[in-house]
Amino acid sequence: MRKKILIAVVALFLLTQIPFACRRYKLRKLNAAVQQINTELARNTKPDYRDEYKGVVHVHSFLGGHSSGTFSEIISAAQKNQLDFVIMTEHTEKDFDTAAMTLQGMHGGVLFVNGNEVSAENGDRLLKLPQDVSIVAYPEEFKNWEAPGLNGVEVYNVYSNTRRANPLIAFFDVLWSHRAYPDLLFGLYFERPNESLKKWDQALTRNKLTATGGNDAHSNIGVSLRDSAGKTLAGIQLDPYETSFRLVRLHVIAKELSQEELLEALKAGHCFIGFDLFGDSSGFKFEAQTPTKTVIQGDEIPLQNDTRLVVHTPIASRILLFKDGSVILNESGVTTKEIPITERAVYRVEVYLPGIEQVIGEKPWIISNPIHVR
Repeated sequence: MRKKILIAVVALFLLTQIPFACRRYKLRKLNAAVQQINTELARNTKPDYRDEYKGVVHVHSFLGGHSSGTFSEIISAAQKNQLDFVIMTEHTEKDFDTAAMTLQGMHGGVLFVNGNEVSAENGDRLLKLPQDVSIVAYPEEFKNWEAPGLNGVEVYNVYSNTRRANPLIAFFDVLWSHRAYPDLLFGLYFERPNESLKKWDQALTRNKLTATGGNDAHSNIGVSLRDSAGKTLAGIQLDPYETSFRLVRLHVIAKELSQEELLEALKAGHCFIGFDLFGDSSGFKFEAQTPTKTVIQGDEIPLQNDTRLVVHTPIASRILLFKDGSVILNESGVTTKEIPITERAVYRVEVYLPGIEQVIGEKPWIISNPIHVR
């Protein structure tokens, strides 16, 4: 009887693992799709990217708690990801200034900008950066949208996304797939930030607010066994900086790679969010044109009879054009698209990769900042 019970338990356990084997197979297909995208990106003629810089926003180190990540680990991860900049947002401490103590300036060929993540009395959280840049963090929980001095909204946050995952499902996904697909495993949980984008679209009718994507990188999720000296003997790290920096990036169009120019471009909205886990989104362009004027994301342009929007994607993609938060164009196979504009509104673009959609459904690759047609 005990033998039969044991066999039944083992059989039941094996049956429960079938969905995770299927998810592992889905990751294999996703990996093949990403490789195909990267091959196509590499094959395409590259435009001049000298004015485009890619980096990550919302990064924490050992300062301010919540993480044991070192400066050396962060610098190394930025270099391995070929980032141009990293914006640090350390948690605050009562007795010392974590923003002043964190990475800043050039390190290993990467520009670091020092900042803090701060909390208001009502629980609202902001990313406070030099040059009086204030970015709304966790907009789905933010209350005081009329607060003065707001410059941006973190419409996507890796932590907010992944905390929605079922812990039991995530545990078995890690067992089945982490070793083979440590980065793409995130793709199973990646969702379009519908609520945050809705709040941002509503806010754009009143204020100019730049959309950013937050890595919220802590390098603090995992299990490890350490000796008395702190040396790791065994364990698994699910969110090392090197992985976190591959998931989502901010691509900024600036005159040069300096703190002043980078933050001025960020405030102006001269940037877009790229989920580069699926392929490097460098080279995306969203402009508005008249015969005498061309503006880019974040800018405004007066409505004329011949005003048009121009979208350029690095490879053939599906684009969605939004007008005041509503989709007015949904077209596949686009590399360059010109759209005549006849109404004053706030326009923005989202880009999707058909090869990715076929495997894991509708997941954005690029979220642009808006152009204001006045």
